[in-house]
Amino acid sequence: MGTWIMAGITFREAARRRILWTALILGLGFLAVFGIGVHFQVEDFKVHPLMPLLHYEVLAGMLMVGLYTVDLLAVVMTILTSMDTISGEITTGTIQAIATKPIHRWQLLLGKWLGFTGMVGAYVAIMFGGTVGVTYWICGVAPNHPLAGGLLVFMECVLVLTITILCGTWFSTLTSGVLVLGLHGLAFMGGWIEQMSGFTQTANLVLVGIVSSLIMPTESVWRRAAFEMQSAVAGSLNFSPFADISVPSLTMVAYAGVYLLVALGIAIHHFNQRDL
Repeated sequence: MGTWIMAGITFREAARRRILWTALILGLGFLAVFGIGVHFQVEDFKVHPLMPLLHYEVLAGMLMVGLYTVDLLAVVMTILTSMDTISGEITTGTIQAIATKPIHRWQLLLGKWLGFTGMVGAYVAIMFGGTVGVTYWICGVAPNHPLAGGLLVFMECVLVLTITILCGTWFSTLTSGVLVLGLHGLAFMGGWIEQMSGFTQTANLVLVGIVSSLIMPTESVWRRAAFEMQSAVAGSLNFSPFADISVPSLTMVAYAGVYLLVALGIAIHHFNQRDL
């Protein structure tokens, strides 16, 4: 019961944060710009028609770029809104007002994690569903397996959230934010280096990508989501940014899930032990 009470309090506090509403407003602005872009592309096809297959692939490619942007926005929003949930309260001393109440520390941290998970889920649902819905409404194009893709994007955000909270039990707010962004950047670069192996046929590039994925598996989760959602034709093109050159397996997705749970367990353990 204490965990769910903390989850509800955290969700309400997160919903009142100005940065969340700013991210949501900017996200709606993105949907408007994206929808206008798709509309203009459809209108241009009426003047300069293409073969049906190429017509579909161009619009499906625009949809994948839109979903890639949504993924980036969701990850950054998750980090910025949650990076001071533990470290900030420890620094200001407000955590003591909660920790001294008849509630275990693990319930406090887990409740905060659940509250932010709910907030992230709502944001991903709005942005991901909005992008897919706008595209389908304008041109009738939808991704393959949108549910699987959306759940993987949500999983990536929860993974980032968990690492952010874990860092918050060790470091200051600013250090936690920089560290998590740096780890995500490492995973991002490793993923693209691995994709480059399709052009150069260099096995070492694949190894770099695998090692970076083991350190921080966020980009692997996204690339699996992209594989699930894009068309087979786009995936077979080596010059596509979402080409099926080195697709993360379901084993890697399972590894990301275990990674998430271990990180949450370490965060709870350290929070229980540290001096507030």
